Amino acid sequence: MFQTNPNRQGNMEFVYIEELVPEDHLLRKIGETINFSFIAEKTRPLYSPDNGRPCLDPVMLFKMLFIGYLYGIRSERRLVEEIRVNVAYRWFVGLSLTDPVPHSTTFSQNRRRRFVGTSIYQEIFDEIVLQAMNKGLIDGKELFTDSTFLKANAARGKFETKKVKASTQAYLDELEKAVDEDRQSHGKGSLKKKTKSLLKKKSG
Repeated sequence: MFQTNPNRQGNMEFVYIEELVPEDHLLRKIGETINFSFIAEKTRPLYSPDNGRPCLDPVMLFKMLFIGYLYGIRSERRLVEEIRVNVAYRWFVGLSLTDPVPHSTTFSQNRRRRFVGTSIYQEIFDEIVLQAMNKGLIDGKELFTDSTFLKANAARGKFETKKVKASTQAYLDELEKAVDEDRQSHGKGSLKKKTKSLLKKKSG
């Protein structure tokens, strides 16, 4: 018997985002295996404890970056949009189905300016990727950013740290390039000059 399903897009439903993420989803396995709390402790000294506006959660910031790295999303604007519509991405970064995703500009400014003049940004990102690889959550597949293959060390089952650092830096460079291209398409100047200016102010 021919029939069509009624349109239920406007219906209100009561659901738990936890139940919408499959048990075998890669991000669930990563979330259950890697303890991301070290990020908060490592970045705490770089934030003012009682001045200024509330910051973008640094754990969320690095989890968002990790999603982009893992799934080859080279644009911050697209990364924010993908997290907005993907239930598993929302769950991984700690957002509910109705929580707003940080605006791409807010995300970009935090990524660029918050840790300027320090190496902590690269260190944390590298550590997350290395942990995921060393625990077998990411295999030796081709990386999205620079076509570098990560080859496991047969003796220790570890991945080469130098290659991981090179690949994560390549991904960050891709984000920088995408931001500048987007600004240029809107008639704005490169943010690289602004970053250099911030470095001079800090050193001065």
